[in-house]
Amino acid sequence: MSNDDLLPTLKRIADALERLAPAAPEATDIASADAFIWRAETGRLEPVDKVNRIPLDLLKGIDRQTDTLLANTERFAGGLPANNALLWGARGTGKSSLVKAVHAEINHASGGALALVEIHREDIPSLPRLLAMLRGVERRCLLFCDDLSFDAHDDSYKSLKAVLEGGVEGRPENVLFYATSNRRHLMARDMIENERSTAIHTSEAVEEKVSLSDRFGLWLGFHNCDQKTYFAIIEGYARRFGLDGASIDLQAEANEWAVTRGARSGRVAWQFIQDLAGRLGKPIDLD
Repeated sequence: MSNDDLLPTLKRIADALERLAPAAPEATDIASADAFIWRAETGRLEPVDKVNRIPLDLLKGIDRQTDTLLANTERFAGGLPANNALLWGARGTGKSSLVKAVHAEINHASGGALALVEIHREDIPSLPRLLAMLRGVERRCLLFCDDLSFDAHDDSYKSLKAVLEGGVEGRPENVLFYATSNRRHLMARDMIENERSTAIHTSEAVEEKVSLSDRFGLWLGFHNCDQKTYFAIIEGYARRFGLDGASIDLQAEANEWAVTRGARSGRVAWQFIQDLAGRLGKPIDLD
């Protein structure tokens, strides 16, 4: 069979394969929204119409962390060097709330200089693909991973290490990475102890695991608040949303709520405020 005879057949095969191939993902306009969610399965950035966040002035008891993260983010938004940040500590102490509130504060002051891009923990292996998409775009992007941690036999942390510092390409200049975690070293303590007890070269094995957190230039610790701070959070919310009527014993009710939860934290305070607003029939408007 001559080449001329083969051409129509090859063309039909090529056309059939093209029809079977998935459509190329549409490019996302990074200026189209303030926040996005990275969908690794489709390779797209999904715009978020309304970010679930609390105003910065309502976050109490974390003044030092707020000032530090706000200053670091301001420098980044202004085109200056800034550090990747790890916010670690107890559950419900305002880590993720602070990241989102700082982003809103910076954008309000700068006219939308930063795009907040959330990447889910399970999508960390696709991080190099996301960075390749963001590399070279004009807008500065703040990557955010909430509740980041790694378990035994999970090697995806190696992808993150190379991206944060040390890789050939490294982190693009227009991208900064913020993560929250309950664990200071992003690994469970029993994982680290197990490495020490079973590895031939214990120090090398542990270093391989915990060195990930060293790639974050900024560490901010969060801890459960004391009773005074807890009441200050409650009172701040109550004043903002008009829930501080004379008939309400705010401190007594808030204290009882904390006792039933077994903890005092920003999250517990917010849950109490939502319950109180519901009982009083008053909506909560965060805008």
